[in-house]
Amino acid sequence: MTTQMETVAKLMADLDLCTLVTRKGDALAGRPMSTNGQVDYDGDSYFFTWADAGMTGDISADPRVALTFQRAPGLVNGPPLFIHVQGRARVQRDKTAFAAHWSEELARWFKQGVDTPGLVMLHVQATRIAYWNGEEEADFAVPGT
Repeated sequence: MTTQMETVAKLMADLDLCTLVTRKGDALAGRPMSTNGQVDYDGDSYFFTWADAGMTGDISADPRVALTFQRAPGLVNGPPLFIHVQGRARVQRDKTAFAAHWSEELARWFKQGVDTPGLVMLHVQATRIAYWNGEEEADFAVPGT
């Protein structure tokens, strides 16, 4: 029997872009982010950004975040798909961890690779996931969180 996490991982396999939503005081702030082609989703997402970026400060103040993924109908691989991930984020500064999630496409923004001054990695651990794909839907707590 397929678990809900396995279903979500399969649905996310061709999705790269999402919106990362952070809390900024009483407001919410959303920014487009890329999963860098890491398609074996297990509840963890990794994003590279700058240490002085607004989202980095937001997460340091309040680690509760949301990720929203979507696929428009008729585009790549079929029907509409909406995935909403609630989670907790942390800012990582460990270059060894950077290397484990680095993709050469990131050099477009971070010219010196994992040694780029001011580079940080955001690690989002999902706590709850909801999805709808036009045929089925689910809303569940992520096991182990």
